[in-house]
Amino acid sequence: MGIYNQLKNKETKIAVIGLGYVGLPIALEFAKTMSVIGFDINEKRVDMMKNNIDPSEELDASAFDGCDIEFTANLDDLKEATFFVVAVPTPINAHKLPDLTPLIGASTTVGKVLKKGDYVVYESTVYPGCTEDDCIPVLEEVSGLKWKEDFMIGYSPERINPGDTKHTLTNVIKVVSGCCNDSLEEIAQVYEEVVQAGVHRATTIKVAEAAKIIENTQRDLNIALVNELSIIFNKMDINTYDVLEAAGTKWNFLKFFPGLVGGHCIGVDPYYLTYKAKELGYHAQIINAGRFVNDSMGGYVAKQTVKKVIAAGKHISESKVLVMGATFKEDVSDIRNSKVVDVINELISFGSSVEVVDPHADSDALKEEYGFGLIENMSDDYDAVIVAVNHKEYSNYTEEYFNSITSENPVIVDIKGIYRGTINNLTYWSL
Repeated sequence: MGIYNQLKNKETKIAVIGLGYVGLPIALEFAKTMSVIGFDINEKRVDMMKNNIDPSEELDASAFDGCDIEFTANLDDLKEATFFVVAVPTPINAHKLPDLTPLIGASTTVGKVLKKGDYVVYESTVYPGCTEDDCIPVLEEVSGLKWKEDFMIGYSPERINPGDTKHTLTNVIKVVSGCCNDSLEEIAQVYEEVVQAGVHRATTIKVAEAAKIIENTQRDLNIALVNELSIIFNKMDINTYDVLEAAGTKWNFLKFFPGLVGGHCIGVDPYYLTYKAKELGYHAQIINAGRFVNDSMGGYVAKQTVKKVIAAGKHISESKVLVMGATFKEDVSDIRNSKVVDVINELISFGSSVEVVDPHADSDALKEEYGFGLIENMSDDYDAVIVAVNHKEYSNYTEEYFNSITSENPVIVDIKGIYRGTINNLTYWSL
């Protein structure tokens, strides 16, 4: 009997390693029809999940209903599993190089409980070859077992989009791969159990890894293009959103928009690909150029704000700026790799006093990660207001509202063009 049938009959268990915004939805979905062990090294997060609370604030309590799942931070509990799904973060370090620490740590954890006949499937975004070159050797060394002879490996890249309730795990096609035809089929059947949209069987693990890495690299490059267009159009005194609206009337025009590109996917994944390319002796010129443009946008927004404040007859070192939004994207609580921080730090470097509000972010987490927190009450004397993240709470703000929280001759910076055409009597600027 194959491992899929064993899992389906609850003769054995699936273990999901890493219960963040990727791992928890997968664990809960599997737990609707199979027995699951949800493992995370953060005991505080585990305790929250035991009480039907998603620490990432993506899922409500009802998502836990009827699930056959045990949440744990105890390594020994993983010994009951035979099918392991690794869904830990793959960040970059301060030098914009891949940081495989969480992935190697998770591989070490799995290696300690790995048995003959077990399966390990990685979901973390990596460069092509990472699963076989970096993860498998750890599994073999720690477990004392041999890949393909004693255990099987697969790779199925995550496609979770934080804050997106439309494109979910179950209704987005899942790419799967295995280390041989038999393992591919078993892994595919396991995922077909929960992914209603079906699965795509990739020819190799490296193909699946490459497919994932270029999904976000492609988006990064397209956003970089419109960000660069925005810089050019600003010099021409043309509103970028007006241009995109006009161009978007053509059936094959790709509708990307300018903005700050942060987070743990689009702003990170291309660096994994360029790292591997450089290792192979190739300098990825286009990908690196796109990354340069997108990484510089926070500083660009801040400098444009400074110019507008000075043009309003104010001293920038004496100015007071309100930044609205600190998360990496709208309507989520995730602050990882938020490029709003670049805007804030650049303004501070000019001597401005900067205050920050956000209805979704956690003030303590911001303070720990970036050195600043959120204010509880806004004042009425801001020289500039930067709406940096288009949270739904900000969508209905009016010119009268901005007048009520600003001093004389204020500057309104609307990064995502939310208020285009509605602010007429104040100095207004957007990308």
